[in-house]
Amino acid sequence: RPLSTAMASAGVAEPERPHPKPFLIGVSGGTASGKSTVCEKIMELLGQNEVERRQRKVHILSQDSFYKVLTAEQQAKALKGQYNFDHPDAFDNDLMHTTLKNIVEGKTVEVPTYDFVTHSRLAETTVVYPADVVLFEGILVFYNQDIRDMFHLRLFVDTDSDVRLSRRVLRDMKRGRDLEQILTQYTTFVKPAFEEFCLPTKKYADVIIPRGVDNMVAINLIVQHIQDILNGDICKWQRGAVNGHSRTYKRPFPEQTESSSVLAAGKRSHLESSSRPH
Repeated sequence: RPLSTAMASAGVAEPERPHPKPFLIGVSGGTASGKSTVCEKIMELLGQNEVERRQRKVHILSQDSFYKVLTAEQQAKALKGQYNFDHPDAFDNDLMHTTLKNIVEGKTVEVPTYDFVTHSRLAETTVVYPADVVLFEGILVFYNQDIRDMFHLRLFVDTDSDVRLSRRVLRDMKRGRDLEQILTQYTTFVKPAFEEFCLPTKKYADVIIPRGVDNMVAINLIVQHIQDILNGDICKWQRGAVNGHSRTYKRPFPEQTESSSVLAAGKRSHLESSSRPH
């Protein structure tokens, strides 16, 4: 008899089969660039939104889940809009790296839940089950080299700074925040941090996506590439064919006039923008 049948008849639980290592996609870009909206659009086009969480082949994670637990002093500053959430030190990089490492190894993980109203990490966690493709989006997902090197594909959403500012203002005002505080925080922390920490990581992107979710040519190409991965049509997707580094194309996705035959592999995820700082 097959081993599994024999084990079942003997009352022994069959060991869980190891899940294949997922294709890990990093998605970066400035605040309100449309990172989460693009990711959600891709999930929608792949039909993953209608699938029960545990059965999904594609998962979306946000770097925002990994903000550090603030001290009482830091929390007081945060409530006044005087804490820099856009600085690399604001994130728990050790926990982020460990979580991604477990995800790449095909393990089930628990991801922290962060409350952006009280600026605190909640006791509840979100369970992320093994998947074939995992999207990890955030403003600084390419900043830390140990984390950056884990991605098999790196995308950067490139959106005009005026558009990003207007989106952020509208979003934060919907949260009941004062316009003056929003603009002060933007000029004091958000804009300088973007120019110092986020924008320089654009050079690490394999694919640059102009205009975010408005660029449906790019999104459709990305969706097709992910669909190929899910169908098993791409076997050797690992970054690093020879010495740890595979081809890297530093070109933006095509405009409508360009041929759709351009290879573009990437994807992104959407979390409700009103509940996220970036």
